[in-house]
Amino acid sequence: MSDNSILAKLEGLTEKYHQISEQISDPAVMSDMKRYIALNKEYKELEPIVAACAKYKKMINDLESAKEILSNEKDEELREMAKMEVDTIEEQQPAMEEEIKLLLIPADPQDSKNAILEIRAGTGGDEASIFAGDLFRMYSKFAEKKGWKIEVTNSSEGTVGGFKEIICEVKGNGVYGVLKYESGVHRVQRVPQTETQGRVHTSAASVAVLPEADEFDVELNMNDVRKDTFCSSGPGGQSVNTTYSAIRLTHIPTGIVVQCQDEKSQLKNFDKALTELRTRLYNLEYEKYLNEISSKRKTMVSTGDRSAKIRTYNYPQSRVTDHRINYTMYNLPVFMDGEIQEVIDQLQVAENAERLKESEL
Repeated sequence: MSDNSILAKLEGLTEKYHQISEQISDPAVMSDMKRYIALNKEYKELEPIVAACAKYKKMINDLESAKEILSNEKDEELREMAKMEVDTIEEQQPAMEEEIKLLLIPADPQDSKNAILEIRAGTGGDEASIFAGDLFRMYSKFAEKKGWKIEVTNSSEGTVGGFKEIICEVKGNGVYGVLKYESGVHRVQRVPQTETQGRVHTSAASVAVLPEADEFDVELNMNDVRKDTFCSSGPGGQSVNTTYSAIRLTHIPTGIVVQCQDEKSQLKNFDKALTELRTRLYNLEYEKYLNEISSKRKTMVSTGDRSAKIRTYNYPQSRVTDHRINYTMYNLPVFMDGEIQEVIDQLQVAENAERLKESEL
């Protein structure tokens, strides 16, 4: 992409930024909450592009000025200073243009959302449930490091520990854009706690990460929703709630069922269940988008078939391998303690490379 082409794109988006700035202060727009929220989000997304435009224009102008001095100035000291400036800018310019190319790729509009995280035990019986619990602990530790908040909405404990299934909301800044890489099948190779012979077994758990739907993303007709209440049940029959605080919502047109029994308050359980229902309805449409781009991006987990094996955790060798990018680390205990940012960074680099190819920038 030529300098002029990059500059033209940046200036076009800067103009759009100023237009949106005027629109969001218009009383007519402010009275339409859905449109106002959408414009505000777009305004914030354009801010780094506007900043990059100003920086890039200054770089180009400084380069032209320095070259002009080289062409016309006879003072050797000034010429030497100008030459140094030309060399510095020409060295920095390619890296800046690569950064701008990435900024110009349209962001996935879901990336800034909160997420619904689902972990389910797969093949491997009790050991799979224990592993699902290990994964939940890993994500909980990671969320803590990121300053995110995790709220469990529903869970079913394994008979010897861990979870057969656990569903939770993860709230924070840009949660889905980070956690989307975790969707898929996670495989563990280790000697199970339930194994007496000391043999290594392979078990699995599936992870699904869904972008949480905002109130304005889905128009939900409550006449289409059946609400049932029931008593919450604790592990092993303990701490059983004798009030009907647990909520089950059924969306009649689609048959989608969600339930929440984590809170003691029926109202809080209802709010959480409603959020999850909106998210599942929203994701019926979002799946179409994922399937559309899955053929283009081979490294992405968030795309396409969520039943694909994405990562192996090998305990005897203390090894973690991400199969999408053939990336291996030998720090399994640290990784399971929530230090998963390194592999997510590598997946983001791979995705950005593929998105650049798609955009033909």
